[in-house]
Amino acid sequence: MSNFKPYLVKWHLKPDGEPMTMPSSELLPVRYQGKPAMLKMANTEEEQRGFALLLFRQGLGAVPIFEHEDKVILMERAIGNRSLVSMATEGQDSEATRIICEVTNKIHQLQIKPFPSELVPLNIWFRALEPVAKQRGGLFQKALLLSKELLNTPQEVAALHGDIHHGNILDFGEHGWRIIDPKGLVGERTFDFANILCNPTLEIATKLHRLEEQALLIAQLAEVDYIRLLKWVLAYSALSASWHLEDGTNPELALRVATIAHQLLRH
Repeated sequence: MSNFKPYLVKWHLKPDGEPMTMPSSELLPVRYQGKPAMLKMANTEEEQRGFALLLFRQGLGAVPIFEHEDKVILMERAIGNRSLVSMATEGQDSEATRIICEVTNKIHQLQIKPFPSELVPLNIWFRALEPVAKQRGGLFQKALLLSKELLNTPQEVAALHGDIHHGNILDFGEHGWRIIDPKGLVGERTFDFANILCNPTLEIATKLHRLEEQALLIAQLAEVDYIRLLKWVLAYSALSASWHLEDGTNPELALRVATIAHQLLRH
């Protein structure tokens, strides 16, 4: 709580819940001008890049920022009780995908260049795939070659969220669905839709025909090429598996999604 005290005074905030410590940030629910808000302090450069993306979008599809200073932002707090994860796991997978695409499309629309300088280009983001591909070959090597093909021929370059999934789009009540916790990247907008197909659970993401059906739906709703989307899914899921291997966590979900995407591309 002590870290937040200067901002509680400066922005006239009233604590409205217990502080939370996350791997890359600290959070405190507060009231701001009578409205529910969240005070967030970044502990990593990645988290700060996300702040830059949120400020760049100015509430268009993303959570609005009320105040900001260096490593701290004050943003609107989600108070709705709907959940896209619950929706997908309770038989409304396609409806959840429709909402995600609608909000993500807003993030990509009406972007005025130049993009924030803090955003990381996708070609840098994908560097983590190279050592794993060299060491393990196979699907990782195929994904690496595919990623280079995609990165060398970018289409519709935009400022990207970088981590779109069911848990990063929240219900803001009468204000609708909004995106939180961006990574802050820049590159081809089709990339931003790939992670949807790796979520929300292993069971759903790897369900028979699910990836193909939802990829076709995303291609329609986002107006992106279906085959190119599958290529990004393969590249991204292999990258995700690389991160898991580096961190010593389970890469099963990412590897299974990569395998399914690879099989679809071969048909």
